[in-house]
This record gives sequence, structure tokens and C-alpha cells, in this order.
Amino acid sequence: MTDPAPAFSSDNRITSIEQLEEIYGTPSPGALAKEIDHISDHYRAFIEKAPFVTIATSGPEGLDCSPRGDPPGSVRVVDRKTVMLPDRRGNNRADTLRNLVLDPRISLLFLIPGVRETMRINGRAEIVTDPDLCASFTMQGKLPRSVIVVTADRVYFQCSKALVRSRLWDPAAQIERSELPSTGEMLAALLEGPFDPEAYDRGYPDHMKKTIY
Repeated sequence: MTDPAPAFSSDNRITSIEQLEEIYGTPSPGALAKEIDHISDHYRAFIEKAPFVTIATSGPEGLDCSPRGDPPGSVRVVDRKTVMLPDRRGNNRADTLRNLVLDPRISLLFLIPGVRETMRINGRAEIVTDPDLCASFTMQGKLPRSVIVVTADRVYFQCSKALVRSRLWDPAAQIERSELPSTGEMLAALLEGPFDPEAYDRGYPDHMKKTIY
């Protein structure tokens, strides 16, 4: 258990942009210059090498941030304003898609293993089920049921500080999965009724192979 956070006075809360800028100042020219309204050739190269992206959306029930992973190039850069990504098989919660139906705003954060910078796209999205388009994203003989088409409004890269501080790509920072509760153990604590966590954990690798696409 960590120590509880110290109590703080309401006088120490930031409640205005003026207060925020007084503490943090203004961004450097470089921080502003890297944000553009389109996908440049340099930014495109980064996106097409990224096998992992998180998708942030907003809806009536609140915010959502979901991970997506596929071989590099699966996020398709169509032109200087448009990227497409397949919606692969998941758990059918469809939190991202439910949000996008009601609010098209979207934010993407791309990561590449071993690379410290990240790439961001903020824009608007729509969900497309065109059969030919879905077929163009076939993987292991499986088609996505839809494709998320994103129109970029703001595109920029993030500097490496967060990944350096977290040591995200440092093998020495990795921990054994056994140091955490297993998926089966977490489900057993949440589900009502009989549930065998050990059987679930044993069977999951085979289940993953059958349902990955």
C-alpha cells in the first residue's frame, strides 16, 4: 500500500487559463510549429511504421481510450487529411464505435517499439462498412466488420520525455506477468456465480489463437 496523498487546500487548485499560464508559461516556438493541419511526408512515415495506436473518443457516458494493434501499415494513410484503420475483432463492447456514432471527435496516439517519440492525430471520424473497403483490410482470411475513417484536423509528434521517464522500451524495466493478478483471477473477483479462473487462464492462449482475427 502506498501512503495516502496529503490533503490540499482549495486555494491550490487551478481553475483558470490565466493561473495555468502563470505556472507553466507559454509553449516554445518548436512546440507550436510541429502542429499542422495535415499529414506531412515525415508524419506519414511515422504512422505507417506504427503497429500500435490508442483511440480516444467521447460520448454521453463519458470518455473512452482503447488500444488497437496490427502489423505496421495497417493504419492506412489515404491522403494528407485521411487515415483509415480496420476495427478488428474484440469483446463486442464497441465503446469506441458507440461514441463515434454520437460524437465524431477522435484522437489517435501512435507508438512504435523502440522509438521514443509518439505521433498524434486529432480529428473527426466515421464508421464505414463498405464491403470492398473492409475486404481490403483482410488479415488471416478475416475481414473487419467496419473501418474507421479519420479526417485529420491537427497532427503533431510528441517529444520523448514520457517514454524516457517510463523506460517503456527498456527490457530491464519489464516485470513478470505473474507479479500481477491473472485475467482469470480478476474476472473471478467480479463475476457472480461459479467461475474457474485457473481453467480460464489455461484456455485463453488457445482462445486467442482462434479469435485474434
